[in-house]
Amino acid sequence: MNVVNVFEAEGMQTPHGVKVARIYDTEHAQAVHITLEPGESLKRHITPVDVFFYVLEGTGIVEIGEERREIERDMLVESPRDIPHAWINESQRPFRVLVVKAPRPVTPTKVI
Repeated sequence: MNVVNVFEAEGMQTPHGVKVARIYDTEHAQAVHITLEPGESLKRHITPVDVFFYVLEGTGIVEIGEERREIERDMLVESPRDIPHAWINESQRPFRVLVVKAPRPVTPTKVI
């Protein structure tokens, strides 16, 4: 059994400059924990696989394609592959999101 505490997981470097920890990574899927502090955002990017996001804490803005919506704790958002998307924390509190990519990407995400 592998147990991971997301607050103790090793962070990873990304072009977004925010707290990101890969908490699950197999040949079949990948899960990442993202924390956006107030005023932080993920740059608009394209993922080569389908992704779903589950909001763990706080409120934030998600942009997928041309759609923009405020999202809050316990909401799940689907993002199809090859569609530009971004996350923005316009609130005064941390915004934490679980990101699951399936299947595991074999090509990198493209920041646009």
